[in-house]
Amino acid sequence: MEIKFQTKEESNREQREAFLRLLPKERFYRFLDLCESLKKFPVKTTHKAPTDNFVIEIKTHDKNLEREH
Repeated sequence: MEIKFQTKEESNREQREAFLRLLPKERFYRFLDLCESLKKFPVKTTHKAPTDNFVIEIKTHDKNLEREH
């Protein structure tokens, strides 16, 4: 393992150049690998409990709206 001290710009440039040296097919597979690894990345869940949902009911009493179409 090698430790390098460099600026963010230098690091980004180096990564970009290494990526562009790959064949287009290899780039695609790297992209798929990245997508797969992002699934394992811990994220904060934003799902609300079902009790937080609400239902809108529209009840019509007008005979014109209740006729068959």
